[in-house]
Amino acid sequence: MEMLYRFPLKMHVGAPNVSLVKEGQEVKRGECIAEPNGLGARIHTSVSGKVSKVTDSEIIIKANDIQTEEYVKIKECDSIVDTVYEAGVVGAGGAGFPTHIKLKAEISDGYIIANCVECEPVLRHNIEFLEKSPELVVKGMRYAMQATGAKKAYIGIKAKNDKAIEAIEKCIKGSEDIEVKKLKDIYPMGEERALIHAIFDKWLTPTQLPIEAKCVVLNGETLANITRAVEDRKPVIDKDITIVGKLKSGKEANVFFQVPVGTSVKILIEKCGGIDGEYGEIVIGGPYTGKSADLEEAIVTKTSGGTIVTIPLPEYKQPIGLLVCACGADENRLRDIAAKMKSEVVGVTTCKNVEVIKGANKCKTPGDCPGQAAGIMYLKKQGAKRVLISNCSDCSNTVMCCAPNLGLPVYHHTDHVFRTVDHTLTRRLED
Repeated sequence: MEMLYRFPLKMHVGAPNVSLVKEGQEVKRGECIAEPNGLGARIHTSVSGKVSKVTDSEIIIKANDIQTEEYVKIKECDSIVDTVYEAGVVGAGGAGFPTHIKLKAEISDGYIIANCVECEPVLRHNIEFLEKSPELVVKGMRYAMQATGAKKAYIGIKAKNDKAIEAIEKCIKGSEDIEVKKLKDIYPMGEERALIHAIFDKWLTPTQLPIEAKCVVLNGETLANITRAVEDRKPVIDKDITIVGKLKSGKEANVFFQVPVGTSVKILIEKCGGIDGEYGEIVIGGPYTGKSADLEEAIVTKTSGGTIVTIPLPEYKQPIGLLVCACGADENRLRDIAAKMKSEVVGVTTCKNVEVIKGANKCKTPGDCPGQAAGIMYLKKQGAKRVLISNCSDCSNTVMCCAPNLGLPVYHHTDHVFRTVDHTLTRRLED
């Protein structure tokens, strides 16, 4: 069977990369196949084989029948920043910001923050990796500290992940420069500004970056990739990922470590026994920020977090109002869900906490909501008989304080995902 691996030329923040290979060219696992065109990160092939096709958006490689875990090592560099650039390290938590840019910060009076929150529910690979290999993350933190000059670091992690915390604390025992911060189990605790607020009790504005709080925030898997780059000269060619949902293997999360980038998601689902009967959506990413995708087209990228196979969406053939939040689904995603539920959208409003920055919705204080009564009343006046929301934990809490009293049932855009795996729905927070 012909095995094709697809490498999008944009797996990072910035412009699409420029291909370094031509159709028909033989390549080896680890070889650089595309370079940045301005802001971006290098892309390396995760398999050995022949370049099948090169387009403006991707490189397709036909893999050889026999593959090994060996790879072409990146060149030796004089600095950690250059090493990270050569390895093509980006934010593995979904944002995809080129890591070498972050490590150029000079923060001798600042902090490295390891984002080990695994913010999106049902995803499991980050926490399981910490339980098994915390030393790779801790080493990555020390390399980041060395590169930036930071003298102190924090590991942000939800307090409920006791096994991972125990493994980390054992790994940093006796260290005074790295500290574990145990956080609440709410969404979006892993958002950078929410994380900084939880650690320092300071809110950055939507236009401010972590560096303005003298912080560099790096995902746990990103830190492990820094370690691999520095110690093993390994480029980012493999990705950890969670596959979960309506699968024949059951509802528990399936964690795959070091899956070659470019792998078809369908292949991973088949390794879980395949889809269990009729399904609703293939969600790429997490329940809150993931997007619906075509099963035949979805692949593992440098920023992939999870793949969720959901139950079919319910049908609500009635007028519906959309409440758009900066922390969850955007308006297009909510309209997509409304259409799949056969609902007529009669009104759209945004969360009270949204601020539009350069055309994008940003939350003023992610995870800390001032109330949504005005928005819900507006949607009712527009004729909505139900509201579809995409809010964070606290915003959803405020919606539930007013919508039912106005006779409006609430559907959260994550409901069909959470019902698939018997996870608690996003509604009222526990006191």
